[in-house]
Amino acid sequence: MKPQADYSLYLVTDSTEAILGNRDLVEVVEQALLGGVTIVQYRDKSSETGILIQTAKALHSKCKQRNVPLIINDRVDVALAVGCEGVHLGQDDMDLLSARKILGDDKIIGATVSSIEEANIAVERGADYLGIGTLYATNTKKNTKDIIGINGIRKILHYLNTTSEASRKVKTVCIGGVNASNLQRIIYQLYAPSTSPSSSPPKSIDGVAIVSAIIGAPDVQKAASNLANLIKSPPPFKAKCKESPALPSSPSSSAIQEATRKAIKTVHSTSPLSHNMTNLVVQNFAASVALAIGASPIMSTNGDEATDLAKLGGGLVINMGTATPDALTNHRKAIVAYNAGGGPIVLDPVGAGATSARKEALRFLLASGYFDLIKGNEREIMAVARASGFILDDSSQQRGVDSGASLFTRDQKAYVVERIAARERTVVLMTGATDIVSDGTRTYAVSNGHKYLGMVTGSGCTLGTTISAYMAACPEDKLAAAVAGMLHYEIAAEYAAEREDVKGPGTFIPAFIDELYLRGVEVVEGKDEWLQRVKVEAIKEIPDAGLLREL
Repeated sequence: MKPQADYSLYLVTDSTEAILGNRDLVEVVEQALLGGVTIVQYRDKSSETGILIQTAKALHSKCKQRNVPLIINDRVDVALAVGCEGVHLGQDDMDLLSARKILGDDKIIGATVSSIEEANIAVERGADYLGIGTLYATNTKKNTKDIIGINGIRKILHYLNTTSEASRKVKTVCIGGVNASNLQRIIYQLYAPSTSPSSSPPKSIDGVAIVSAIIGAPDVQKAASNLANLIKSPPPFKAKCKESPALPSSPSSSAIQEATRKAIKTVHSTSPLSHNMTNLVVQNFAASVALAIGASPIMSTNGDEATDLAKLGGGLVINMGTATPDALTNHRKAIVAYNAGGGPIVLDPVGAGATSARKEALRFLLASGYFDLIKGNEREIMAVARASGFILDDSSQQRGVDSGASLFTRDQKAYVVERIAARERTVVLMTGATDIVSDGTRTYAVSNGHKYLGMVTGSGCTLGTTISAYMAACPEDKLAAAVAGMLHYEIAAEYAAEREDVKGPGTFIPAFIDELYLRGVEVVEGKDEWLQRVKVEAIKEIPDAGLLREL
């Protein structure tokens, strides 16, 4: 009878001096077992057969004590000699059908795959699980030709989920660069529907394969135990979210007003930090907006400061307006720090579709960490869709940061926003005359605002500043927090544009900052009649517009 396997914390050994050092592999694996690894693969490409069998027998003895399966990499003959639970085969190893004939049906056989074609062949030939990768480049994986990233693994999972019963049931493990700093994000982002959110649950990975983060750790048992605990826990950026959202799928006007009222008061009482990594053009404007809404701004593009700033409980804005290599390096440092601390991050992919360099910068940022909200105009969000792995039929080219003429209807925009939000498991905001915002389940159209916002530099950037503060203050429902921030910002713009002293975009900005301040103060003082202006509509039963393709 084939042994049952828990693939959640899959240890792959490494006997090289660079990773193992001068320690004894069997003792290291024993410590990893004590720490909670659930399955072990013995991988050694250089030792003689006699040494492999001797070591494998010793490892098998330790694994049996913990009722943990031992898998041998590549060497079917060693697996037979040891009598262990199975083998793992790479693309250049013995073919799976031959291995099955030799080992029989009661052994586990895993296969390394890095493409849909390889996954299909492995499933057809009876693989029990797939090792999908390589996720990121590592010290143990020098050849980068098989680096497929999050999107590559998502595509394979989507294929497996939509092809056959056998492919849906096959177990999956991702491998390549997984460690304590990214494990939770990887698991979270790989549990993502590629089809419409209302379809069947997505196929996710069943485990993560770890090499150096355990084998090379100074304290192996502690490292394994930490990883095992991380697998069972929500990532920091989701830890404060509540199952019962502040806003339902179809909220009434009074519910929206009450949620916004509560959020405004919370921002004023907590004065959350809004850390802006943005270009020099809008830094002053962003700082003034943050102060006006009751937040505490800091304009720092130094990624080395982010570790300390992330501990202050605020939010981060990553503005891609200056997408230089140095800026991107600092952005990544800050993203890692805020993800680790659980602080919300707003990504503003300014001009993301304009040039090849900006498209690559967007891919780099999306691969660097998790974003709690991604906002942009229509063309910027289409660039996000491509960077997220979707194939678009639209071939429009963004010229710069301008939004240009609208490409799609409201329902088409809602379809795009909802699909990206569901795939990235985040909030996506497409700005325009009517803003469309979604968390992949709830989708709203917000029609407040004024045309002057589109005539001044930095209005989109400072909307991100506002939302970051609201999400930091109200992390329980990040979509509701984003909507509250949008309403505060856009209704203040309406009031500013109506003032007699405002003659156009130039006089609008100082009046707008005044009105941001006044709208917040009025709510705190109980004078919140202006909330009657709220124009939010829930968009339900969004039709499949056919604009985004998976494979």
